[in-house]
Amino acid sequence: MSIEVGSKLKGKVTGITNFGAFVELPGGKTGLVHISEVADNYVKDINEHLTVGDEVEVKVLNVESDGKIGLSIRKAKDKPAGQQGSGRPQRRGGSGAPRQPRPRTMSFEDKMNRFLKDSEERLSTLKRQTESKRGGRGAKK
Repeated sequence: MSIEVGSKLKGKVTGITNFGAFVELPGGKTGLVHISEVADNYVKDINEHLTVGDEVEVKVLNVESDGKIGLSIRKAKDKPAGQQGSGRPQRRGGSGAPRQPRPRTMSFEDKMNRFLKDSEERLSTLKRQTESKRGGRGAKK
């Protein structure tokens, strides 16, 4: 069986790394599902989505000349009829039912404030460590 770009196949997860999962395809060939192609949402830990031995449906994204096969689990899933090709829900005009707000983890401003706080803490820790090695403030030279 030849593996062609765009085809959907069943496979078995044979290995998991921090950057993706290796899937054995029919015919004994192995392809890689990158961590970004496991689910529609952000995947921090691939082990929360896959385990070795799982049977998965994958879509072939590319087949390189050196034999590497790029796969996707999220693109193998059939989209519901109400979604466009981008994978985002369609926006409704003013006459549809009210939209449910999407759950938001953090706003951009909250993320920036957290980043600033963390970076200031790191800088002050670094300053304390380097000052203690140099003798600190008020030390005689």
